[in-house]
Amino acid sequence: MASGTQSPRQKMINLMYLVFIAMLALNMSKEVLTAFGLMNEKLAESNATTAQRNNAFLAGLEEKVSEQPAKYAPLKEKADKIDVLSEDFNSYLENLKTELLADVDDKQQYEEMDKSNKLDEMFFQSGRISPKGQEFLDKMSGYKNGVVSIIGDEKGFEKIVQNVQAEFSTEPVRVDGANVEWLKYRYEGFPLVASVTQLTQTQADIKSTESEILSAMLSGQLQSEVSLTNYEAIVVPSKTAFFSGENFKGKVVLGRVDNTLKFDDVIVNGKKVESSQAGQVVLDFPAGNVGEQEIKGEIQFKEGDSIVKIPINSSYAVIPKPNSAVISADKMNVVYRGVQNPMTISIPGIGNVTANAPGLRQAGGAGNYMMDVTTLQAREVTISVSGKLPGGETVSDKKIFRVKDIPRPVGTIRGEDGAVKMQRSSLEISEVGATLPDFDFEIGLRVTGFSFKVSGQPTIKVNGGRLDSSSKAALRRAGRGETVQIFDIEAQLATNSGYKLKKVSPVFVELTN
Repeated sequence: MASGTQSPRQKMINLMYLVFIAMLALNMSKEVLTAFGLMNEKLAESNATTAQRNNAFLAGLEEKVSEQPAKYAPLKEKADKIDVLSEDFNSYLENLKTELLADVDDKQQYEEMDKSNKLDEMFFQSGRISPKGQEFLDKMSGYKNGVVSIIGDEKGFEKIVQNVQAEFSTEPVRVDGANVEWLKYRYEGFPLVASVTQLTQTQADIKSTESEILSAMLSGQLQSEVSLTNYEAIVVPSKTAFFSGENFKGKVVLGRVDNTLKFDDVIVNGKKVESSQAGQVVLDFPAGNVGEQEIKGEIQFKEGDSIVKIPINSSYAVIPKPNSAVISADKMNVVYRGVQNPMTISIPGIGNVTANAPGLRQAGGAGNYMMDVTTLQAREVTISVSGKLPGGETVSDKKIFRVKDIPRPVGTIRGEDGAVKMQRSSLEISEVGATLPDFDFEIGLRVTGFSFKVSGQPTIKVNGGRLDSSSKAALRRAGRGETVQIFDIEAQLATNSGYKLKKVSPVFVELTN
């Protein structure tokens, strides 16, 4: 095209053709740079999604540890180590990218990231790998070796270990029969956008590796849990105790019942049990004599080519038929006026029990009652109990409880009772209260008023639980060492203002200044 004799017009045409080819090549180069940039964006989005998935897995694993620490704590410990390694290396790469793009004003103008000098100057010096480049290689090797050391001995992780060793390898690369250093082969002379995309790809490899490891850990745990060798035989009786002469009724189930599971053989107390259902063995035999009875045996089934045996080891109690009820007051054998007295009433072996007494009502589950004897004037109250045995026979009993008033409250100042020493300023701001020492019920007392007496001055009647202006003025006229009296303390139950408490004992305050 450029040889031979050519006219000026033909030379101009040839020159324009060369310029066109050069422009076409330049446009293709920009398209490639843009493609790298768009790839980097997609990788960054994918990394964010993978990071969210990994964080969700770790959060779920943390919850499992709180529920079953013995099972999941070792797994969580290894997962945390992998996460720390991954986060450290990922943060290092992110900082590296930030440093490389520090001078780029518009991070999406990929056509302008066509130079290689920024990274070349960072990783290489005089044809050799710089300290910064060696740090990058050390980080890569450190991550690889750290992951392998954590999961290298785990069964089922062999493929992941191979992938980690391959993806994070920094061994020299064979090119045209010669070995080329890995860092030079992968990063030297490349456009900046291509190198940044390679760093983002390494971040993707980190997050993908962590995700694969976490998934494999969970999969391995699930396989371990569903293995039949980890099932435990559980004896489930139809009720907690049996009467002499009754048949024991119940069933033996596995910790994880599988409706498709069929036992090959079941032996209980030396005898073969024929009655079985999907995942369960139905038991029905004489309960035996009064006392504790054992259930021993084994469940046999095939798993692969071997026979797996699960031992049965449990016990149950045989008790005589009851002829009296067991009644206990949760707060001694006394009920108090003015409060709700919790009661537990039951008859062993009988689920449906009826109890009657003045002020008695059911509260919550079976056997739980509350008793209010505030309006009861008698000094004793009788609780009658009845219930029916499985055979229809009625069992009844009764018990007498003493009815007492709430003990006399004790007045307090600043939470202290009796004779108290305190400063004048402290007394002015302290609250007068009342308490019930050694009373088993947790009830609040509210002070509505009291009398205040300074020696040599008139008694002042105060409303509420703190000194008012009149009593404070009288207090200021008291001398050091004088004793101030707080008496006729009026108090109410916070939960029952209609109940009249006994007279509250006074408080004596010696002024220290």
